[in-house]
Amino acid sequence: MSAFWGAGLGYRRSLGSAMAALPPGDASIDFIEVAPENWLHVGGAARRLFDAACERWPLACHGLSLSLGGHDPLDMSLLAEIRAFMARYGCSFFSEHLSYCGHNGRFYDLLPLAFTTENVRHTAARIRQTQDFLGQRIAIENTSYYLHAPHSEMDEVDFLNAVAREADCNIHLDVNNIYVNAVNHGHVAPRAFIDRVDLTRVVYLHIAGHDAENPRLLIDTHGEAVQDDVWDVYAYACARLPSHCPTLLERDFNLPPLPELLDEVARIRSIQQGAKSE
Repeated sequence: MSAFWGAGLGYRRSLGSAMAALPPGDASIDFIEVAPENWLHVGGAARRLFDAACERWPLACHGLSLSLGGHDPLDMSLLAEIRAFMARYGCSFFSEHLSYCGHNGRFYDLLPLAFTTENVRHTAARIRQTQDFLGQRIAIENTSYYLHAPHSEMDEVDFLNAVAREADCNIHLDVNNIYVNAVNHGHVAPRAFIDRVDLTRVVYLHIAGHDAENPRLLIDTHGEAVQDDVWDVYAYACARLPSHCPTLLERDFNLPPLPELLDEVARIRSIQQGAKSE
C-alpha cells in the first residue's frame, strides 16, 4: 500500500477520455482503481487510454467475480489472469468482496453470506488460497445487502473481523455500505461499526453515493453524489483509524461532469488532512 495514498477515482471507460484530458502534473487525484475483470480482454482505443492512465497514476485492483464465500471451486484461470494483469501494471494492491456471486454458474451480483462460524472457516480458507496464489495479502470489503441470510450466529462486523483474523488478510472498509446497511437493517449503527471493526487491518476505504427508495430502504448504486451523513461517517472513520488509508470515490453511472467528481475527491483529501493533523 505504500505505492499510493490520498484520494482516487474508479476508472470507468466513459471517464477515460475526460481523465486523459487532465494536464500533466495535475494533482486532482492520487491513484485510480479498476475491476480487473472489466479490462482483461479490452483492446483498441479504450486500452490505449487505460495504458496511458496507468503511466500517470498508481493502480489499485478491486475484484468482482472471485466469489470468495461461494462453494464452487475458485476460478484459478481468472486468478491467473488477474495476477498477470497486476504484474503488467505494477499493481501491489488487490481487494475483493466478502460475499459470493455464483453457484454452478456466475450471477454477476454480490450475494450475502450467513454470518456463521462455518462460513468464517470456509471463506477464510478460500482467501488464504487466493493470497498464496497471488503471493500477497489481499483486503476484503464489507458489502451492502438487502435480505438477511438465514441462520446467522453473529452480526456483520463480528463476521468481518473473524474472517479477516482467520485468513490473516486486510480489510477494505466501504463507508457507504456501512451506512446503507445501518439504515436498511438497523443492527449496527455506523459509528458503532467503526468502533468495533479491527481498525489495525483496515488499509483502504471506499465512499460512494446511494439511492433512497424510501426512508428505510437505501440502494448502494454508486450513481449519486455522496450524502452528507455518509461524509460524516467517513470523517469519523478517518479520525479513528490508527494510520491513514487511501480512499476511492466510486461512481459507476449517471456520471456528472468531471469537475463535480473532482470536487468530491477534494473533499476526501480535506477530511484526510484534517484527521492527519489531529
